[in-house]
Amino acid sequence: MRPNLQSTIPLALSLHLFFSTGNAEAQGYEVLPWPAARSVPGTTGVDLQGKPQSWLPLRGRAVLINFWASWCEPCVAELPSLQAVANQYGTGTVVVLAVNFKESAPSVQRFMSRTTMPTAVTLDRDGSIARAWGVNVFPTTVLIGADGQVKSWVRGSLDWQSPQGIDLVASLLASQTR
Repeated sequence: MRPNLQSTIPLALSLHLFFSTGNAEAQGYEVLPWPAARSVPGTTGVDLQGKPQSWLPLRGRAVLINFWASWCEPCVAELPSLQAVANQYGTGTVVVLAVNFKESAPSVQRFMSRTTMPTAVTLDRDGSIARAWGVNVFPTTVLIGADGQVKSWVRGSLDWQSPQGIDLVASLLASQTR
């Protein structure tokens, strides 16, 4: 039986376009603007030592709040590039806060001892921080400009050392001079 050429060509073209696109979704992430009508949560968490953590006093610095879990392979893959951003700029310019989703402090500490992790880890023991921020995809990173305004969020895994990641961080720093 010969294949129907009319039905085969559109399928082949669709597959080619899907696999050859350079758009963000094909790369595993999407950048979404922060909804203008949405308020910024004032929630806080605790670090691995049980000390309260808040991102509110970080105005003047770009802040990347990354929601992750050790069971999430894309999260784990993304963490080294987030740490590289933090190291590159220093905490006086860019702060990376890693919010762990629903894992115990001992579990997170064991994970951290085996990997490269951002130093500022906040525990979200019951998922309330993620809910307050509207996070339901892991990883998700909320981007806050140096002016203290939430700019956007990145749903999915992004290499923060890529041109797209570098541009996103630069746009957060640019808000400081406006």
